[in-house]
Amino acid sequence: MTDKTKIKEIFVSIQGEGLFVGVKQLFIRFCGCNLDCNFCDTDYSRDNSKTYTVEELLEEVNKHSDCHSVSLTGGEPLLQTGFLKEFLPHCPLPIYLETNATLAGELSEIIDYVDYISADIKLPSCTGEGAFWKEHDNFFSKIRHKEVFAKIVFDKNITDEEIKESVKLGAKHNIELILQPKNTEGETIDIEFAQKVTDKFLKKYKKVRLIPQVHKLVNIK
Repeated sequence: MTDKTKIKEIFVSIQGEGLFVGVKQLFIRFCGCNLDCNFCDTDYSRDNSKTYTVEELLEEVNKHSDCHSVSLTGGEPLLQTGFLKEFLPHCPLPIYLETNATLAGELSEIIDYVDYISADIKLPSCTGEGAFWKEHDNFFSKIRHKEVFAKIVFDKNITDEEIKESVKLGAKHNIELILQPKNTEGETIDIEFAQKVTDKFLKKYKKVRLIPQVHKLVNIK
């Protein structure tokens, strides 16, 4: 039994990515991640984090009944499945899971309590990590009867092979692919290039949308 967990921050904001852009959510950011992507701009370290029990976290959620859902984010929230198995059955709001889609076994432990899934497809050209095509395939195979989409962060190093593999995953599992241009501090999005990449995807698969990080464009958390 895992009745406590480290949480970096809890805050209310507007979802700025993917199919739920504009929805008011309660964000719970868990500490730790199993990956180390080059473009990650999120502080999910245990420094200045706070320990919560299941009961304490439920008290926080109950303060925000006007939110559409609770976004479990990180880092990688699936690293905390022991805690989540105790917390999620009692959560009064729908659950929106943000994940890097590499931990299929952990997903299986809590999938019954999750309503929406924002799952990354990690491109080696952008993350600086290796390829995770098999891990992603296994992850998506575990999802049944859930509202899910895949987010793909890309930059100018994206390859045709990565597009082919991403489309293969989307078509096999019938999921929407959300293309998200990398938008790090001090950089501007090359919309012309982003549209060209989108067109390459659309020639192979129709369930594709280009959606930049809206929260950064309007300067909200």
